[in-house]
Amino acid sequence: MRHGIKGRKLNRNTNQRKALFGGLAKSLIKQEQITTTLPKAKDIRPIVEKIVTLGKQGGLHNHRQALTLLGGDKDLAAKIMGPLAERYKSRAGGYTRIIKAGNRYGDNAPMAIIEFIDRDEEAKKTDAGPTAEQESEDETEAAEA
Repeated sequence: MRHGIKGRKLNRNTNQRKALFGGLAKSLIKQEQITTTLPKAKDIRPIVEKIVTLGKQGGLHNHRQALTLLGGDKDLAAKIMGPLAERYKSRAGGYTRIIKAGNRYGDNAPMAIIEFIDRDEEAKKTDAGPTAEQESEDETEAAEA
């Protein structure tokens, strides 16, 4: 019996699953719309909703909690505390929607688009990779070593 066991394993161990959800959450917040498999979209939704709620509540402690959940990315934390918090200040939850997008060609996996409600259309054009700050930090660390 699976009493009290929530979530899917997604054929990964715990650390890989946490890293996957962290990366998906960062991409969703940065681009405001991503395409992924339906089970991943369903699992990432509550994580992102909690992060947006932290941004709406404001305050230093919530800012630091959002930073922790976003892997220390200050730009994304600022986006959560600023524009996203303002956009959803009158909304009592339900910041994302999942749209089924058929099946993937290669393996017939069910695909879905997860996006923010009232999303910014220009955010989709941003790069999903690491920010310029992170790349420059990585280069300086590699040069020092």
